[in-house]
Amino acid sequence: MVSVLEREVFSEAEAARLLRVAQSTLHYWLEGDERKGRRHKPVLRTEPRGGRSVTWAEFVEAGLLREYRRTHRVPMVELRAFIDLLREQFGVPYPLADRRPYVAGKKLVLEAQAEAGLDPEYCLVAAVGNQLLLTPPSAAFVERVTWDGDVAAGWRPDPNPQSPVRILPDVRFGRPSIKGISTEVLWEQDEAGLDVEEIAETYQLDVPDVRWALAYENSQRAA
Repeated sequence: MVSVLEREVFSEAEAARLLRVAQSTLHYWLEGDERKGRRHKPVLRTEPRGGRSVTWAEFVEAGLLREYRRTHRVPMVELRAFIDLLREQFGVPYPLADRRPYVAGKKLVLEAQAEAGLDPEYCLVAAVGNQLLLTPPSAAFVERVTWDGDVAAGWRPDPNPQSPVRILPDVRFGRPSIKGISTEVLWEQDEAGLDVEEIAETYQLDVPDVRWALAYENSQRAA
């Protein structure tokens, strides 16, 4: 049985759109590339597998890389070795989609960062005084994930922490939704001329839910 993390949920193009990264960037993270006769391994996979599908775990892990991409340019040369070390230390195939490295495993993450020679600007954990703290990009990522135990079960695509919009692999085929209702469907109703109160009544949502959905969809289209 395929676990939720291994399930192919998105096409590469759709995943890139939802993450708001260039598809070429996401493809590099997933498949690597070859430049000037030199092969660059993938960042999120142990080996390229071809095709244009993206698993749920790969989507979530790409969400972390996106947090870095907001202020830094990729590629991250040492990240491949760092993720390999996390896989070994935590015994999981998708360490960035696992909650333990961000909570109870900060010391192991710190050690893996040092061993991999990870550039400080790409670190997940920093030592501050006698405490190990998440760096701002990794903290922002953790807050966007809905955790089911140690497994990433959902992701908030809206950067606003108050937004109820979620991407859930088992709901609406991974399309952004609020309480099980696709945000795109709500946006289409708004475009058709229904007012917010009518949309909320039709789909048994609260008016603020509809406003959040419309704000998210409008921001996607403005990007």
